[in-house]
Amino acid sequence: MKRFVTSDGLSLAYTDEGEGLPVLCLPGLTRNGADFDELAAALKGRYRLIRLTLRGRGASDRDPDPTNYNVGIEARDVVEFLDHLGLKRVMIVGTSRGGLIAMVLAATAKDRLAGVLLNDVGPELAPEGLANILSYLGIEPKAKSYEEAVEALKKRMGARFPGLTDAKWTSLARRWFDEGPEGLVLNYDARIRDNIEAIAGQAAPDMWPLFDALDGVPLAVVRGMNSDLLTAETVEKMRERRRDLIVGEVPDRGHVPFLDEPEALAALASLVARVGGS
Repeated sequence: MKRFVTSDGLSLAYTDEGEGLPVLCLPGLTRNGADFDELAAALKGRYRLIRLTLRGRGASDRDPDPTNYNVGIEARDVVEFLDHLGLKRVMIVGTSRGGLIAMVLAATAKDRLAGVLLNDVGPELAPEGLANILSYLGIEPKAKSYEEAVEALKKRMGARFPGLTDAKWTSLARRWFDEGPEGLVLNYDARIRDNIEAIAGQAAPDMWPLFDALDGVPLAVVRGMNSDLLTAETVEKMRERRRDLIVGEVPDRGHVPFLDEPEALAALASLVARVGGS
């Protein structure tokens, strides 16, 4: 694990492994770099896989000002991080929140983008999926053990992720929760909920201009076919605006696919081919 310090003094955790095309992985709202373990295992060092854990998550510092947990500040962190690594351009694999950051970067620092893969996210977010996220966001788990957490995850996510083994559920529980003195605890700053809750009752912002800002950037989207956040209808709208959009639809996955599925890897390979030829 390596560290990078932002311009406002926070130390963020990251990993940097493999060689070749630099691929920056940006995780979801409450997730961390470990959420790309499956992708890293599938790629076997084929690319330079860089995984940044955003402020307030995992091993990265918590922000004393929770209003800084927003995509604008997080996009700024990414640009500073690329400068830190001396990378002019990268391909971004953005899972959920990470994909929104990639779209913000398209509008503010497009020259840094060699290509973008949006993992189960787009310019429209389904209310059902947002409500589901708010049902657990920032709420400490009731589970006292990983065994209890597995049962809770199965109850909440099992219908959208059929066929996962108990070993897989256990690995996810260990990835998403830490052990505390009295049971399991969140491994992210619970105050991330504050900003999400503040905008939950407002009219959804129009994010299509951010999507349109990706014009000319090689682009792919991966959607879990059981996703409650990115609908098939939204993907079709995206395809209408970007006829060259690479689409990978993953069966038996909700929000979000693990990216080691054949459909996800095929979309990634197609995107890499375009990035290499652009």
